[in-house]
Amino acid sequence: MIRVLLALFLILAAVPALAVDPDEVLADPALEARARAISAQLRCMVCQNQSIDDSNAELAKDLRVLVRERLSAGDSDEAVISYVVSRYGEFVLLKPRFEMKTLILWGMPVMLLVIGTVTLIVAARRRGARPAGAPLSDEEKEKLDRVLRS
Repeated sequence: MIRVLLALFLILAAVPALAVDPDEVLADPALEARARAISAQLRCMVCQNQSIDDSNAELAKDLRVLVRERLSAGDSDEAVISYVVSRYGEFVLLKPRFEMKTLILWGMPVMLLVIGTVTLIVAARRRGARPAGAPLSDEEKEKLDRVLRS
């Protein structure tokens, strides 16, 4: 029984804890849900590949508190995100917005797919257009027949 409890404890200890501290949680569950949704969209500038919701960095905590303050003040979700972007730049968004300045970022996969497809079609047509070679002479045909018979 002790071994089972110890194993269970070790398994549960390996589960990552959420980075949101209890003192950050808003009393209103609807506002807290909005804050968590916004925090999941914002990049931790220290960790860079984590959202501020998952990060334990001090800057991430400051951003989580800022998001909750702005929501408590009555800002909309988009207004909160725009405020954070105005302070930290587009890089703070885990999923960049579709705008003219990010058009290359969003369009690059499609452009590469089109370029690759065109390249394959051109290569296939060039390969098919090549002549098969000169026909065998009578002497070469006789030589081939002798080799195949032996």
